[in-house]
Amino acid sequence: MDRRSFLTKATVGGVGAAALAAPALAQTAPKVTWRLTSSFPKSLDTIYGAAEVLSRMVSEASEGNFTIQVFAAGELVPGLQAADEVTAGNIEACHTVGYYYWGKDPTWALAAAVPFSLSARGINAWHYHGGGIDLYNEFMATQNIVALPGGNTGVQMGGWFRKEINTVADLQGLKFRVGGFAGKVMEKLGVVPQQIAGGDIYPALEKGTIDAAEWVGPYDDEKLGFNKVAPYYYYPGWWEGGPTVHFMFNKAQYDSLPPHYQSLLRTACQAADANMLQMYDYKNPTAIKSLVGGGAQLRPFSPEILEACFNAANEVYAEMEATNPAFAKIWGSIKAFRSENYTWAQVAEYNYDTFMMLQQNAGKL
Repeated sequence: MDRRSFLTKATVGGVGAAALAAPALAQTAPKVTWRLTSSFPKSLDTIYGAAEVLSRMVSEASEGNFTIQVFAAGELVPGLQAADEVTAGNIEACHTVGYYYWGKDPTWALAAAVPFSLSARGINAWHYHGGGIDLYNEFMATQNIVALPGGNTGVQMGGWFRKEINTVADLQGLKFRVGGFAGKVMEKLGVVPQQIAGGDIYPALEKGTIDAAEWVGPYDDEKLGFNKVAPYYYYPGWWEGGPTVHFMFNKAQYDSLPPHYQSLLRTACQAADANMLQMYDYKNPTAIKSLVGGGAQLRPFSPEILEACFNAANEVYAEMEATNPAFAKIWGSIKAFRSENYTWAQVAEYNYDTFMMLQQNAGKL
């Protein structure tokens, strides 16, 4: 065979191989375009931004074949209706918090945050290694949803109050914007809970329509300006010791993805989950100093209030466990790990942190 003949045949063969390979490649990396509606405004680069992290990672890893368009709260649907649209199949995905939908069934809230549950590290350990993701998705399958952790804020602040709260009696009649079914617990102590989307909190607090409001913590709260309309900043947010924000996908749409796209989603969700907590841990220290420097008055909830709330929460849990098998199954798993987690947390971590905090307070750091 002469050189020209060989090159001609090799070129023809190469073209043929490429032509045969292209459809196979297309089958393994199909073009998929999804829409994701967030429950949060664009101004919150921490929470809203997690959906953008997911979108970017998925697009980059798939070379643009799998794209997720992100929409802020209100652009497609109101923030508190995000999961409803995913359940209905009108939108493929959302980024939201399960406790927004506790009114449908309190089980929605458990993998997000409930009063006196786990810390951020604890809930992540339960999600990824304690079977939490699978347990939650057993329930979420009944809602036509696949849910994956997509962010954590760390323990939140207790919120902004127009007046001081010193005793349990001070909670009577308090109109308090509070997420999740923490409001159901607070009702036992006389609080009148209000569930209001993040973008609507400031005007309600400014006008006195509500007496207090909780959102997240220093970085986001300063962005939303709550310190301008309520001077007292309480801590801790005992109803959100380690709240998980979830990416929720329409189950039929998720199940129809190629396995490697599903794997990519899981990986990108876990990355966004970790990134959010890291952002808050980095940004909150500066923000809390800024808020206090601007006049915010830090106040701890009294031991009396915390104890009363803890007891009220246990009453609510007992009522729900007795009537809701799905709730009882997941809450039982969380409770079992909660005991083990706090046994360990008080040994090395707690003592190290406590010592270092004392050094900080003594001006040695």
